[in-house]
Amino acid sequence: MWWKTLSVILLLYVITTGLLVPLKPGITHVTPETFKTGQTAEIQFHGYNTFYSRSAASDIRIWLEYDSLHAVAGQNIRILSDTTLSAAFTFPARLPRPTTSVMLNAIIDHPADGVSLLPGAIEVALDTAAPSGAASWNQTPVSQLHIKSDFTFPYRNVIYESIRNTYFHVPMWFALMFLFIASVVYSVRYLYHPQPDFDRRAAGYAETGLLFGGLGLVTGMLWAHFAWGAAWSNDIKQLMTAVALLIYLAYFILRRSFDEPEKGARLAAVYNVFAFASLIPLLYIVPRMFASLHPGATGNPAFGSEDLDNTMRLVFYPSIIGFTLLGFWVAELRIRFQRVADKAMGLD
Repeated sequence: MWWKTLSVILLLYVITTGLLVPLKPGITHVTPETFKTGQTAEIQFHGYNTFYSRSAASDIRIWLEYDSLHAVAGQNIRILSDTTLSAAFTFPARLPRPTTSVMLNAIIDHPADGVSLLPGAIEVALDTAAPSGAASWNQTPVSQLHIKSDFTFPYRNVIYESIRNTYFHVPMWFALMFLFIASVVYSVRYLYHPQPDFDRRAAGYAETGLLFGGLGLVTGMLWAHFAWGAAWSNDIKQLMTAVALLIYLAYFILRRSFDEPEKGARLAAVYNVFAFASLIPLLYIVPRMFASLHPGATGNPAFGSEDLDNTMRLVFYPSIIGFTLLGFWVAELRIRFQRVADKAMGLD
């Protein structure tokens, strides 16, 4: 009983904390976004969850950074609103590397908000006709930043507030894995000792795992609609997930394809072993072999420091435990129901 209470407490904590804790301040975009070397221009920086007016403009610093050794500092910084700043930049006549263009990161250091970063914010192209000037890339290093340690979630451009879905979408798949592991364990036990309760448990855990897989797929589609622009884009992760769930759906079709319950249970147990063996390659190996928008694929690692910081881990790990315990609770209810139904039909 204690673990059921624990699951409720953890999920209440996850829902409350996951939805109410604010995101760190960030930079959504800058305007304009393209420049040439040797040019002097005024750039506007548009923030998210920022309070620029809480500090004087003289205390705010802005850089356009190429790397740790090359950056250009903003001058004449003006506060246009709580979410908008403007600053003037003079770009050197030559690029820091022998190339035709470079992408620069935007960095805003604010005494109250801390540091905001937008990778690849603007593009600077080489203008071979630009006259040489005094502007230099390495005379304005990024240093002495205001690092804030507030209890906030990381700001990630593009996904914004939907980063909170991490606490619901991802734990669904962890719960699915634990439930399917329990299911295949009982299928193996049934093959060695064909007891009806082993078969009921194998089916109950697989059924609940499939339910959590469906919830994980739906929450993922909602997230994809916001972040990728379409709920279903034939991404390799989506396709392999759909295949895996269809394989497990066939498990229940197989169980009901025989008039003799014992024969159906034994063949379903064998099928369950092979279904679980296919689950790992479909969900975790094949998607990593192809380019994908989904984190965890080639060139798109999951759970990086920018995606899941220490603050998020305080909610993410309890969410995994909470949803997993909830899954086993639902499975136990399903098993108990099936046990009563079998006794009523004289099958036990």
